[in-house]
Amino acid sequence: MNDTVPTAAQTAPHVVLYSQPGCAPCFAARSFLTRRKVAFEYKDVQADPQAFRELMDLGSRSTPTLTVDGEVMIGFDAEKLGAMLEAAVAGATGETR
Repeated sequence: MNDTVPTAAQTAPHVVLYSQPGCAPCFAARSFLTRRKVAFEYKDVQADPQAFRELMDLGSRSTPTLTVDGEVMIGFDAEKLGAMLEAAVAGATGETR
């Protein structure tokens, strides 16, 4: 039996924010993540053709689009994003509610 406690890096969800300059909801999503000290990968779909292709592959044509451990959210909803982050951390630590 393995009784090791997961490290913060092991329990932190993988978050990607697909964004573009001048997008107010993108700024709100970025601020939300930053205020909560959530590490995330920022991808500018206007400047990065690969990021734009990834966005299309997710079935989205708008920003912000976020992924939390592969779960996609199109648009920004603070309550939903908070719940996604909590669920990802709980899943990584084996918590049940």
